[in-house]
Amino acid sequence: MGRLFLRLIDDDPELELHAGLSSKDDLEGVVGAALVVDVTVPAVSPGIVEKAVRAGIPVLVGTSGWSEPRLAALRRVVAEVDGPGVLVIPNFSVGSVLATTFATMAARFYESVEIIETHHPGKVDSPSGTAIRTAELIAAARRDLGPVRAPHADQRARGQQVASVPVHSLRLPGIEARQEVVFGGTGETLSLLHDTTAQSAYEKGIRLSLDAAPTVTGVVVGLDSILSLGAPE
Repeated sequence: MGRLFLRLIDDDPELELHAGLSSKDDLEGVVGAALVVDVTVPAVSPGIVEKAVRAGIPVLVGTSGWSEPRLAALRRVVAEVDGPGVLVIPNFSVGSVLATTFATMAARFYESVEIIETHHPGKVDSPSGTAIRTAELIAAARRDLGPVRAPHADQRARGQQVASVPVHSLRLPGIEARQEVVFGGTGETLSLLHDTTAQSAYEKGIRLSLDAAPTVTGVVVGLDSILSLGAPE
């Protein structure tokens, strides 16, 4: 993902790279940048983001693993500094964001929901940030209805519960990214499947996020927050 960002920034005449840093580099290198883009790993991402916020620099986060507890801690930091905003994007694919939006629409109509997410073997975290975000949004959509039904959730083979939703993670060669949300109801199932077959799927979302991030206030989560997803008039 970092290499993809570098290519897109290099191709855009309106953007200029201030510094290309790895997660092991001295974070003083971000000072003076107009925007910090964090696409590192979950273990170091919070420290990088906090450093940038306290330096007065807006941040675009594309690192996975930003669950609600981490976001809550970040909101406290941003509120304390009362400075730049942070845009957190669990998935830059427009199709993935649409699939998650559809899942939150369906969540109110089914008591049983499970998520199966599959990524390439190089992905270091599980569940994926997209799966975590999807599960949390499903739970929010069902706030007045209660948690989803997940029988035998104490058994390890039933997956990891995220906001009451069982999430199953697969890591396989030959695939980029896939997420399926399965709803079970009386006499029927509904499956919402999104496949990412190449990193080019992220390009539009990255460009939109780079444009939006410098003007964000507070902590804003999801590509859907900067897209117009309302029904056409």
